[in-house]
Amino acid sequence: MLDTVKEDTMRVLVIEDDLEMANFIEKVLVEAGHKVDMATDGERGLAMARASDFDALIVDRMLPEKDGLTLVKEYREAGGKTPALFLSALGDVQNRVQGLKAGADDYLAKPFAPSELAARVEALGRRLQGEPEVTVLKTGDLEMNLLSRKVTRAGQKIDLQPREFRLLEYLMRHAGQVVTRTMLLEKVWDYNFDPQTNVIDVHISRLRAKIDKEFDEPLLHTVRGAGYRLQG
Repeated sequence: MLDTVKEDTMRVLVIEDDLEMANFIEKVLVEAGHKVDMATDGERGLAMARASDFDALIVDRMLPEKDGLTLVKEYREAGGKTPALFLSALGDVQNRVQGLKAGADDYLAKPFAPSELAARVEALGRRLQGEPEVTVLKTGDLEMNLLSRKVTRAGQKIDLQPREFRLLEYLMRHAGQVVTRTMLLEKVWDYNFDPQTNVIDVHISRLRAKIDKEFDEPLLHTVRGAGYRLQG
């Protein structure tokens, strides 16, 4: 019997020296349908990243032989293009910025929810494929023109505030996928508010009232314990 591979299966290299954490990451990604290779130190991880074609790299900041920042920086300087995600207990804004400046595409602080790790890795996979430049986003009968900044549903105009527009744009670009609160905090608010406030809930509620209230079929769904999903 031949093994079949899902069209959206990713090959991910996990560079993590904590074996318990590495095995946990592998379990999460395999359960999400992906293939995982492992390295337990920075030197080995860099060599593997250079030697094979991966769809994503998951790199711990604190590694033996070669730390994660140096690994990603050297990989980028040598022309490496595979998207990289830093996983680290060093989760404050300054450390995140350091990681992104070193060449990482995303940064996830430990501890993390398995669903968020899977969502972020899959987002990196889409980035590698390259999203075509679009001027109009469509999800069902919901349409957003990015040039005129006009939003309609079933031909009916929907007026949005600037932040609501940005929130809906992000959700539409990830239609059908779970988007976590942390992802919205980073991509829509740029960390510019206290994460303990209910600002995301308020904006989701306002957006839902505008795009769903007058229509039979709701598009914006809350995924309990995970985040939100705009029906694709």
